[in-house]
Amino acid sequence: MILCFGELLLRLTAPGRELLMQSGRFDVHVGGAEANVAVGLASLGHASAMVSAVPDSPLGRGAVAALRAQGVDCSRVATRDGRMGLYFLSPGAGLRASDTVYDRAGSSFATAPAAAWDWDALLAGCTRLHLSGITPALGPDAANAAIAAAEAARARGLTISFDGNYRARLWEAWDSDPRGVLTRLVAMADLLFGNHRDVSLLLGEQFSGDGEDRRREAAEAAFAAFPNLKHIASTARHVDDADRHRLSARIDSRTGAVQTAEVAVSGIVDRIGGGDAFASGVLHALMSGQDDATAASWGLAVAALKHSLPGDFSLFRQADIDAFLSGGLDVRR
Repeated sequence: MILCFGELLLRLTAPGRELLMQSGRFDVHVGGAEANVAVGLASLGHASAMVSAVPDSPLGRGAVAALRAQGVDCSRVATRDGRMGLYFLSPGAGLRASDTVYDRAGSSFATAPAAAWDWDALLAGCTRLHLSGITPALGPDAANAAIAAAEAARARGLTISFDGNYRARLWEAWDSDPRGVLTRLVAMADLLFGNHRDVSLLLGEQFSGDGEDRRREAAEAAFAAFPNLKHIASTARHVDDADRHRLSARIDSRTGAVQTAEVAVSGIVDRIGGGDAFASGVLHALMSGQDDATAASWGLAVAALKHSLPGDFSLFRQADIDAFLSGGLDVRR
């Protein structure tokens, strides 16, 4: 079983590509980076569990119910005093980019001290821990909890995947040391979801993402700095406009790299959660014993498919991956 540790959120989206508060109406979805991965893996047939904390309120109970409905084990989600974390989204349109507003300070999860989590019990029966850089960005309590989780997982011989997910607005809201905290976490991971910008932050050295050779240079520097790392998985995204992006995927190992061709993703319904969908596709492949090339192509397939689905969750199965890779777009009957 893979255990995902992070905050459950409610996403309030302005409908019809409106600006926030243009009409005062919102569509509500449940999300959160680690929760999205848990749902994506459950949809792909893996046993996944969530560790988080929510308030004992209709909002908290509803968020947990949404994960449970998708097959995620929520027995490790605690209830605590505090509030439900929220974020607001104004979807992009044409040449206007999407924009988010966070409203998660003082949430039940963000204020939980590291001592609130009993990792002996929480990690029982698990083989992998999945974390992201969003959790430690929430504040000192969450940062210490993420480090404690990774240390406990390492001590028990679990593998650890870590998604950089750098969120400047969250780190800048407190007296933080993102490089110091993230370096400690990546040092314990065997799989990093991140690109040359993440490596630049971690190592304090600038790397370019222009061309495969430069991306390989960043990966080799990360492998040299972090001996436990075995794989680095990343995507490259070129945004033509809000409705058309071009995506490719890449996986670096210590002995080489594989990179997919670029695919055009048009008619985008919702891009939020695309990176988490990629992570679930890559993890699905690697946990199924597939090679790096297959992991890159499956990750890209799930990420591209996620752009067709409203909400944060990826709800696709292996049959959907196979259909995407076969190139057939006609109705399946």
